[in-house]
Amino acid sequence: MTPPNDTSRRWPAEWEPQAAVWFSWPHRRETWPGHYPPIPEAFARMVRKASDYLPVRVLAADKLAVTAGAHLGPSASIEIVDLPTNDCWIRDYGPTFVVEDNELIGIAWRFNAWGGKYAPWDKDAAAAQWICERIGVRCEMSSLGLEGGAIETDGQGRLLVTPGCIETATRNPDWTRQMIAEEWKLRLGIEQVVWVDGGGLEGDDTDGHIDQLARFVDPQNVVCAVSDHSQDVNHRGLEANFEQLKRWGQQTQPKVTIHRLPIPPARYIDDSRIPESYTNFLMLGGRAVLVPTFRHTKYDEAALRLLRELLPGQEIVPVDAYDFAWGLGAWHCASQQQPAVRPAVEAAVQPAVEVARQ
Repeated sequence: MTPPNDTSRRWPAEWEPQAAVWFSWPHRRETWPGHYPPIPEAFARMVRKASDYLPVRVLAADKLAVTAGAHLGPSASIEIVDLPTNDCWIRDYGPTFVVEDNELIGIAWRFNAWGGKYAPWDKDAAAAQWICERIGVRCEMSSLGLEGGAIETDGQGRLLVTPGCIETATRNPDWTRQMIAEEWKLRLGIEQVVWVDGGGLEGDDTDGHIDQLARFVDPQNVVCAVSDHSQDVNHRGLEANFEQLKRWGQQTQPKVTIHRLPIPPARYIDDSRIPESYTNFLMLGGRAVLVPTFRHTKYDEAALRLLRELLPGQEIVPVDAYDFAWGLGAWHCASQQQPAVRPAVEAAVQPAVEVARQ
């Protein structure tokens, strides 16, 4: 379905009111090779924290629903959804929700597991459409190869993205940059695209998702991952991102202040760099922010302090991601928000989930 090409469509920012947050139970052991045992409980702690502020829905099919229920415990705010998945990164394969004339619409991008890196991905590729059907909202299918963690918005028509995870032969070989921008205007109501091209994090298998690099916290403030260590292989690229965004922030309207958010020192597991970044936080509709922490007191506390200064009206909640980050992502990667907007036809809304109770 092709939407009307006008400006009534909008992709809400993550700090705007939310009806729910979606998660997917982590069950693919290969995502955390040799280090899976602590993952279910680490994930469950984060989900329970989120449920303190919003209703949450967790995808888990068959026996996994029982496992998820055992870890999550009974809660009126947590619903377990019977839907099979390949992996837990619902940010990337879940629907991107937009609003048009007070109607909630889900966009299902073409998902192929980050350029065909991790087969199979058939279940994940079908999840966005299924979620939309279950909650009774219209779903639009886009042929653009895209993961949700690749794009970031201020809710007012501006979008941040890196070219390395969009303009690739394994994702969009026949798309020009202009075509991509036009698709975002059509589907998301985006008016300005900022291509952040300094580089991504070492060890990041997404080819540079923006949610590991730079995030809006409101329309006039962006936090940007940087490295304080000049010998860190990430240092030069992250500085280039920061300087580019700083220049853009002075030119765009309204102007945007760019804040440095240092990543922790390099950490390796089995000779592989863990791409740890505090920008991978999850904003819960203006109520709270779940911030990944990495058991490095100096850097954890600095990140929490900056976010508390920038977001004095929201609760800044540290959630340990030391083990979970071995899967090459954190709390933003593992979540997808559903804006609080009334569907166009309320009578068509089905019960969203089947709840597994222990």
